Amino acid sequence: MGLARLVANVYMSVNRELETDMLALFQTIDLALNLYTWILIASAIFSWLYAFNVINSSNQFVSSVGNFLYAVTEPALRPIRRILPDLGGIDISPVILLLIIFFIRSLMWNSIVPMFLR
Repeated sequence: MGLARLVANVYMSVNRELETDMLALFQTIDLALNLYTWILIASAIFSWLYAFNVINSSNQFVSSVGNFLYAVTEPALRPIRRILPDLGGIDISPVILLLIIFFIRSLMWNSIVPMFLR
């Protein structure tokens, strides 16, 4: 009887630690997706400001920010742009990527996380 109780306590302790670790992992993934969402929004706003000459493109800081936003967002946006039809001067790929991120976050919290936290 004592051995069974010990095994059960060890199992429950390990199971709680695993749940805590998995929850921390999913929270970290969610935080990264949330941060990337804000970077996408900043990139879109920056591109509008750049296109309408609101910001000084010859400023080194502005150029550095623009290069960073382009380097971070372009690898994810390029495949979406290849799939979308040509809409003239309108680029809706950031909106599509934001919808994909929203779908992934919803799927993670509503379907995947509950499976690990039973």
